[in-house]
Amino acid sequence: MDAEQSRRRYDSLRRTTQAMETRAEIARAARRLFDSRGWADTTVREVAREAGVSVPTVYAAYGNKVGLTRAVADSADLSADAPQMVAELEAAANPERQLAAMAAYDRRLFERAGDVILIIREGGRSEPDLATTYSDGRKRGDETRIQVFSSWPSGTLRPGLDLQTAVDVYAAICNIDVYTTLTTERGWPPDRIEDWWGQALARELLSRT
Repeated sequence: MDAEQSRRRYDSLRRTTQAMETRAEIARAARRLFDSRGWADTTVREVAREAGVSVPTVYAAYGNKVGLTRAVADSADLSADAPQMVAELEAAANPERQLAAMAAYDRRLFERAGDVILIIREGGRSEPDLATTYSDGRKRGDETRIQVFSSWPSGTLRPGLDLQTAVDVYAAICNIDVYTTLTTERGWPPDRIEDWWGQALARELLSRT
């Protein structure tokens, strides 16, 4: 391969890398503005200005504001490290430890991406696609809990507590609103919330016999 061919190959790689970084910077700029201004009051033009790109570049990268918001949500899901939760669930010696692993995942998700969850929920009030994104995320969480709770031996759940009610109780205890209230209004650090969640879930869900 001569020097000219080598340069062209690396030029192509450089352009691809630059395009990926541009997309990432647009998403970061959108998240900053959604956080500071709110989803409804943020425009694509403002995102473009914040990211230092043109408006057509934002549309080319993400289609529209909803597509951009969904991309922000996808990156937030990755930050919580679901594979770590799966590994901890598999290694857990008992249901208490499995509940602790799920509480740890929720703590990571809310700590690293709670703002994005609130953005999606806000946007969903006016955009059906975002309402679906928010609902789908909730359903995925429920499906994980159903899988875990269903794997437990008979008699593990508290007497009279059926599977769906156990999932409902989990959702009532571990959610973004409880996390936000405890961190912003009550001054709890995230690790304290995680510990309390684990204890509360074991107390409310598991048989004491």
